[in-house]
Amino acid sequence: MSISNAIKSIQDIMRQDSGVDGDAQRIAQLVWMIFLKIYADKETELELLEDEYQSSIPEELRWHNWASNEEGMTGDELLDFVNNKLFPILKEMPDVEEGTRGHIVKEVFRDSFNYMKSGTLIRQIVNKINAIDFNSSEDRHLFNDFYETFLKDLQSAGNAGEFYTPRAVTQFMVDMTNPQLGEKVLDPATGTGGFLKSSIEHLMKQANTAEERKVIQNAITGIEKKQLPHVLAVTNLILHDVDIPNIRHDNSLSRPIRDYGAKDKVDVICTNPPFGGVEEEGIQANFPTAFRTKETADLFMILIMTLLNDGGRGAVVLPDGFLFGEGVKTRIKEKLLEECNLHTIVRLPNGVFAPYTGIRTNLLFFTKGEPTKEIWYFEHPYPEGQKSYSKTRPIRLEEFNREKEWWDKREENEYAWMLTIDEVKSNNYNLDIKNPHATEEKLLDPEEALKQYMKSVKQVKQAKQQLVQELSKILKEGSTV
Repeated sequence: MSISNAIKSIQDIMRQDSGVDGDAQRIAQLVWMIFLKIYADKETELELLEDEYQSSIPEELRWHNWASNEEGMTGDELLDFVNNKLFPILKEMPDVEEGTRGHIVKEVFRDSFNYMKSGTLIRQIVNKINAIDFNSSEDRHLFNDFYETFLKDLQSAGNAGEFYTPRAVTQFMVDMTNPQLGEKVLDPATGTGGFLKSSIEHLMKQANTAEERKVIQNAITGIEKKQLPHVLAVTNLILHDVDIPNIRHDNSLSRPIRDYGAKDKVDVICTNPPFGGVEEEGIQANFPTAFRTKETADLFMILIMTLLNDGGRGAVVLPDGFLFGEGVKTRIKEKLLEECNLHTIVRLPNGVFAPYTGIRTNLLFFTKGEPTKEIWYFEHPYPEGQKSYSKTRPIRLEEFNREKEWWDKREENEYAWMLTIDEVKSNNYNLDIKNPHATEEKLLDPEEALKQYMKSVKQVKQAKQQLVQELSKILKEGSTV
């Protein structure tokens, strides 16, 4: 049975359980189980490599002691074990230091739950998962492909969609910020780990030794507030050979800005902060008075500017509302343009994040430590013959080749145009500038369109009346002949 079919059959089994309600719970249930199997296979590898390896998980709770035997615990016995031993102990493991494997397990289980109520069905699922060997390069490769599809499918799983950024977008943003060996990379709104995964792949191409690969693992960090994407991200990085993923389960905005120091600074930040989110007043108080707002994405922009080293590069996904917004948004944009060189804004068309959201988005690229003198815009077009994106026709990495070819030899063309800082200031920092080269037909003002419609209706009525009069005349003349 293929891996994708195995996972499909697992989801079918879950649908038989009365305790699992909806896609979000099925995903959460599946992820903690797969995480434990991946963790167990990793430990098997480490036991072969390290003579004195000791697991952070109590022996009775290790996968091979309760899950790997197909004829092992099942029914009420297994359900009781999972609910009353496995979860309580892993949630509260004592004496585990931050940055250790034990701490990762504790963080993964801290807010995880077992939704299933049938120990018999749990056994069936565990036996399916046991068919996957994460130490097999073939199984691992196949599962990686599945996992990417699995994460992409989150876009249509209600609110879970907010955690996934299309792979083409993450890859393009990482390619353009170009992290280098020895630099620190951060995603303060990690989601399912797409930017970190792309950064690891980008950096691993530069590594020639085991020591350099270890340096890369330690240089990649993330922070994720919500439990489900945190577990997905940790699992994602383990699948990409990061032994101890450095992804904190925390709210990046909960620490006062003034508390950050030199040791917290990083060289590259690629992120898609949640937009449309609202933060409580206690969170707002962590920011300078002039920049306090409930809008999550705005607060993240202040945080990002704070955490970048001079010379550090940022790439951020933001909605149109940030570009044209006033008030606090204007002050944030002013700070951004004074402290950073906002050199590029790539304007994405509708549907990139569909079906989760139809809001138009932009990719902002900037460098910390030098003021902005000019901003280049690039309007990303749909592929030829395509009028929208969908689940079956998502945005693809090859589509960004046009931007990549233009990037280092910038000239205005049908997709690209430039704005000076003086023009930005005279426009009160409104960055929502439309493509001056666009040839799209201008849409009518709604009132004007209504007037033209009513005029057309009137003309049709007049023509109809005239036709009736002429017919009556013809009929009358005919009757007198």
